Amino acid sequence: MKLNQKQLDALTTISNTFAAGDGQAPNAESVGVPDLITKLVDRNPRAGERKQLESLLKIWDSKAFGLLSGAGFKKFSSLSQADRERFLLTYADSRVPQKRALFQALKMASTLAYYVSPDAAALWETMGYPGPLGTLPSAPAKPLSPLRVSTDTTLDCDVVIVGSGAGGGTAAGVLSEAGLDVVVLEAGDYYDDADFDGGEWSGFTRLYAGAPTVTAEGQVGLLAGSCLGGGTVVNYTTSFRTPDDVRAEWASLGAKQFAGDEYTAALDAVCARLGVNQNNGRISSTDEYMEKGLRELGWHIDEMPRNVKACDLDEECGRCGYGCRIGSKQSTAKTWLSDAADRGARLIVGANVREVVVKNGKATGVRATTSNGSTLNVNSRAVVVAAGAIQTPALLKRSGLRNPNVGKYLRLHPVSLVGAEFDEDVRPWTGGMQTRYSTQHRDLDGKGYGVIYETGPANPGVAVSLTPWRGSESHLDRMQKLRTMSAVAWIVRDEGVGRVKIGRDGEPIVKYRLTGPDTAHFARGFAGAVEIMEAAGAKRIHAPHQSGLSYAPATDNRDDFIAACNAGGYGPGRCLMASFHIMGSARMGGNSADSAVNPDGVTWEVPNLVVADGSCFPTASGVNPMISIESIAYMNAKRLAASLA
Repeated sequence: MKLNQKQLDALTTISNTFAAGDGQAPNAESVGVPDLITKLVDRNPRAGERKQLESLLKIWDSKAFGLLSGAGFKKFSSLSQADRERFLLTYADSRVPQKRALFQALKMASTLAYYVSPDAAALWETMGYPGPLGTLPSAPAKPLSPLRVSTDTTLDCDVVIVGSGAGGGTAAGVLSEAGLDVVVLEAGDYYDDADFDGGEWSGFTRLYAGAPTVTAEGQVGLLAGSCLGGGTVVNYTTSFRTPDDVRAEWASLGAKQFAGDEYTAALDAVCARLGVNQNNGRISSTDEYMEKGLRELGWHIDEMPRNVKACDLDEECGRCGYGCRIGSKQSTAKTWLSDAADRGARLIVGANVREVVVKNGKATGVRATTSNGSTLNVNSRAVVVAAGAIQTPALLKRSGLRNPNVGKYLRLHPVSLVGAEFDEDVRPWTGGMQTRYSTQHRDLDGKGYGVIYETGPANPGVAVSLTPWRGSESHLDRMQKLRTMSAVAWIVRDEGVGRVKIGRDGEPIVKYRLTGPDTAHFARGFAGAVEIMEAAGAKRIHAPHQSGLSYAPATDNRDDFIAACNAGGYGPGRCLMASFHIMGSARMGGNSADSAVNPDGVTWEVPNLVVADGSCFPTASGVNPMISIESIAYMNAKRLAASLA
């Protein structure tokens, strides 16, 4: 994105309004936020959305825009800091969802870039945050040697796999073990222990997808891995097996093997290959507070199963969302992909698959664009799509599939958190990523739908994404208290569904709104998190609502606080929420009327086109989905291997 001086000045003024600094802490401009925002925007492949921002910045600092926005016939840059903040808050508090979504987009871009900037050392010092760890000199050499295609190329194989994360990586391991010639295509790059430095800017920009980062209505922020190994490189190592009642529900929708021995064997094989255990669960400081609150309330608490070995459970573990420097996390890059490569599978990075080629009703391969613009064609006997529950349905739609269930039934496990201040240092960026959990409110409706409670490390970039903004000074003050804060997150098992569509440019558009029942469960999870933190002894508790409400348990009434937050609502821009678990957009089932793929994971329209990722989930898993994704991929790949034999 190339901005002229007028547009750049507007962006600078906006970001300085969100992050003005305080004398000791620098302002946004001082740490290069405008430039970082343009780099973040450039990661979005949707040219139309980039143009929208350029157009907005073109008119932002005009008197006409000020008049239309209610600021009078004045330029934004001519207003005082206080008046600029009031101007922005009229958008934050608007009754118009689109205005609230615009505010959240500007707020997120400005504050995220501010707190993760590589030049933010002076800011981090005011927070007591140590900043990136740096690369580890003792890290071993990279064990994999993926290929990068730089000229127009055609390859042949038995099976081409699109995506290398939990689904694609597992499928590669299984299919190569069956003696098949496998090619794995990954849009991202390859990073390993020696590359990881614990920095948020490097982590976000190298290891996560650049778009879409929010649902179209602005309801839920989206975060998905994009590198060799996908989300398994950056996830929190939480390794839940699919709950039995969820398996029964999935089986009732047509894929009967979910309730039988075949899927149990897949779960067993996946947990064994990943080394899932409960021996790396030394409690972190953030989990200590959640555990204390849960025990005071008499609620369920248990130790988290994790796919790690010799985990640090200290400084390293708290940065593991940006890659594990010490190689403890058993990602697909460390397990299934390594197995596949040892058996001769070809791993190719920087390959963005644009189309599954279908001729005479059968998939004959894929067409990809490489990172330097070359064309890569891979001819194959079968195609496995495992690009994640946003990109998988987009690819299927671009490839001509017409089943209306492709892209439908999307689930997001909406999550938010309650932050709580304590008298002592918590340093929430250290310790085991997630070492405790609670299923106290897992079933709120008698059908298995509710919430689970977890924690997670809070580096500044993660924390700011769920921190409301009511003004630069109060926002900075809140972030400077991060070192004394713990948090409880709640994850909603959503029964309502969204949809993945594609625009004219072929890129995915995610549509999603919380339904009434899911909103009620979300509100109950919020209240539960508040109860936990109060029982843990917090001195002040903060809501994730844009209204910025907080209360002191020693002097204020909890019920009044919760009622005030609920009155603010949970619509787009009203309460900050995100999704790290994206599922169900090409679901498995017993017939083409209500599913996108059959019980083998094969699309109803193309008999040798298999889906093997979280898209396959018939409904939401209700728990962190990695083990379920890998088990489905294992099972679907086994069935594909048998059919090809």
